[in-house]
Amino acid sequence: MKKIIKYITVAFTAGLLLNSCETTDLDLRTSPNDLASDQADPNLLLNSIQLSYVANMYTLNDIGSELTRIDYMLGRNYFNTYPGNTFDDVWERLYSSTDGNGDVFNSDVDLGIFPNVANLQTIDETSDIDYSFHIAVGQTLKAHMLLLFVDYLGKATLSEAGNPVDFPAPLLDEGQEVYTGALALLSEAEALFASDPDTQGAVDFFYDGDTEQWIKLINTIRLKAAVTTGDTGTFNSIIAAGNYISDTEDDFQWQYGARDLQPDTRHPDYQDDYTPSGANIYQSNWLMNYMLDKNDPRIRYYFYRQSDATPGAAGEPADEETLACSLATPPPHYAGFVYCSVPNGYWGRSHGNNEGTPPDGFTRTAVGVYPAAGRFDDNSFDVVGLGLGGGGAGIEPIILASYVDFWQAEMAATPAEKAVFLESGMTKSIAKVQSFGALDASADKSLEPTDGEVTTYIDGVVADFLAASGDAQMNILSEQYWIALYGGGVEAYNYYRRTGFPTTLAPNWEANPGAFPRSFLYPQTEVITNSNVTQKDDLSTQVFWDTNPAGPAFPPAN
Repeated sequence: MKKIIKYITVAFTAGLLLNSCETTDLDLRTSPNDLASDQADPNLLLNSIQLSYVANMYTLNDIGSELTRIDYMLGRNYFNTYPGNTFDDVWERLYSSTDGNGDVFNSDVDLGIFPNVANLQTIDETSDIDYSFHIAVGQTLKAHMLLLFVDYLGKATLSEAGNPVDFPAPLLDEGQEVYTGALALLSEAEALFASDPDTQGAVDFFYDGDTEQWIKLINTIRLKAAVTTGDTGTFNSIIAAGNYISDTEDDFQWQYGARDLQPDTRHPDYQDDYTPSGANIYQSNWLMNYMLDKNDPRIRYYFYRQSDATPGAAGEPADEETLACSLATPPPHYAGFVYCSVPNGYWGRSHGNNEGTPPDGFTRTAVGVYPAAGRFDDNSFDVVGLGLGGGGAGIEPIILASYVDFWQAEMAATPAEKAVFLESGMTKSIAKVQSFGALDASADKSLEPTDGEVTTYIDGVVADFLAASGDAQMNILSEQYWIALYGGGVEAYNYYRRTGFPTTLAPNWEANPGAFPRSFLYPQTEVITNSNVTQKDDLSTQVFWDTNPAGPAFPPAN
C-alpha cells in the first residue's frame, strides 16, 4: 500500500494555523489550543474538517484502487493485507472527540469531523455572526464520508455519534439507516447553501466559497448514492434537473501545492516517488499493460519510465537482482495475463506480489504528471528526484465530471445510450489529463498525443463497444471507467462489487488469496474501546446494497 497520509495533514494544518494569524505578537498569554471547543476560531475548525476529509479520501482512494488493480496491492492474502487497524485513522478523523492518535488530531481544536461540525453549530447558536457556510461545508463532507463508511465497512455510527457523554459506547447503525441519515444531512446543507451565506473569511479549499458549486456537489453525491443503490428514479430526476457536476470546471478535487518544507503540501505520491533515493511506489502491471496494449493517450501522463526496458519482457534478459520474478515461470492461474514484466520499461508489479524490495528505485516506473504533478514521460528515461516535473502540485481527484458520465453510462437503458456517455466520459478524462502536461515545463511535448490521435482512439473504443455485446461490451465500458479513475479510485471498489466487471482483471499473485473483500473489518481501536462493537470474523460480509452472489464465485475475476 502507499503510505497513509499521516504527516501531511499535521504539517499542513500547522502551516495554516501560522499563516492565518493576523498578529505578529508571539507573546500570547493564552494558547488557542487551550480554548474550549466553542471558543475556537470557526475558520480553523473548518480548516481541520477539510483536512481530515481529504486525508480520508486519499486513504479510501488508495484502498479502492489497490483492490481493483488500478494501483498495486502488496499482499497475497486479502485478509492479512487489510487487518483490523486498516481503518483506525480514517475512523478517528471522522469521529474522534479527543486528541486521537497523534495524527491529524494534535490539539483540542483539531478534532474529528463530527465534533468539529458540532462545535461550529454551538458557536453559531451563541454568536451574532452567521456561520452557516462553515456548517454547510462540514455537513456535506460528513455526509459523503458516512456514505463511504457504509460502502467500505457495511455499518457506521450515526444516531449515537458525537455525544460521548450520553453514548460513550455508540452503537453501529445499519447501512441503509446511515445512507438515509447522510442524505438528510445533505438536504440540511443544501438549505444553508441556498441562502448564499458569507464565508466570514473562511478558506474553502474546494470551491473558494462558491455556494452554487457546493449545491452541484450535493446533487452529485446524491447521484453517487443512487447509482450505488440502483435507485434509477432518483438518479434520473437529478440528471433531468441538470444541477450536478457535468463539466470539468465543476470537478470536486483537492489541490496540492509544491512546497516541500514546513509544511510539505505536495501530493503524497510525489513525496514518495520523487526522492533522492528514487521511486518508492510500484505501479499496477495490469493497468500499464492494458493502456500500453491499447495505445491509450493518457499513458505518458500517468506513468514516468526511468528505464526503456523491463527485465524479462519483449526479449529482454531477466534480472534476478532488480526483478526476481522475471526468472520465474508464471503459474497456471496466470495464463493469458502479464505475470511479471510489462514491455518498454513499464516496470511495476502484479496484484498481490509480496516479494522483497530490490534496488530498483531508479528503474521502476514512477507516478507521472497526472494527478501527482510528477514528470511527463517524453522518452527521456531519466531519474526522478526532488522538484522535478510539476513539483507535486497535483490534485486528489474525488468526484470528476468524467466519473458522472460513466455513472450515466451504467444507468443508461440501451447500448447506444451507453456509448454516448462512454464517449463523453473518455473525452473529458483525456482532456483533463492532457492539461496537466503543462505542469512539467521541462518536458519534450512533441510526444504528446495529437488531437487526431485522441479522436481516433476515442472513436475506436466506441466502435468496439457498439460492435460487442454482453460481457465483452461491459468489459470495454468498465475498463475505460477504471482508466478514468486513476488517482481517485474510491468508486471502483463499489462498481466492482455492484457489477462484477471488468472480468479481464489479472488474478492475484496467490492462486487462493481468499474471497474478495465485500467489506472491511471494523477499526480495531473502536472494537477495543467500544463494548457495543464486535469485530467481524472475515471480509465476506456484504453491504446492504451488495445483492450479488457470495464469494469466492463473485466477482468472477477473483
